[in-house]
Amino acid sequence: MDTTKLRDAYGALLDAAATVADSGDTPPVPPAGEWNADQILAHVSLINAATITAVSSVASGAVTAYDNRAALDTWTLERVIALAGGNAGLRDRIRIQADALCALGGPMLSDAELDAVLPTLLLSDDKLLLDRPVPLRDLLAGLAEVELPGHTRQLLSLLP
Repeated sequence: MDTTKLRDAYGALLDAAATVADSGDTPPVPPAGEWNADQILAHVSLINAATITAVSSVASGAVTAYDNRAALDTWTLERVIALAGGNAGLRDRIRIQADALCALGGPMLSDAELDAVLPTLLLSDDKLLLDRPVPLRDLLAGLAEVELPGHTRQLLSLLP
């Protein structure tokens, strides 16, 4: 699987995160009910961890599922922010996770592994987006084409 789009999506997200972080002494305040930059990055970090877990499970022959609910939990987001050491630590973590996913999701997996179907549950804003089996290749493509670009836009919307 060619991971160029995935790598490019991570590059754009990390560039946007750095731009927001460097935009002033006071972190941008999101509209009511929206996440701040650190929460967005923590969410992406958790999504990355779930995706790395799914890829590793498929590569090891284990049965697995994909569920993004933990990446939506406010307490979990705040814990990840603290554990990563804030914004800079989150950006470093995401950079390393991106390298791992581009290596794991690309040349390491066979077509049969990329076609492995995982029960998938995706929510956003308390709304069900998806509840059906999805091939691993489609989860990786969705990360590159939907998830990361959406959070890149969300970060950039925090700029004054």
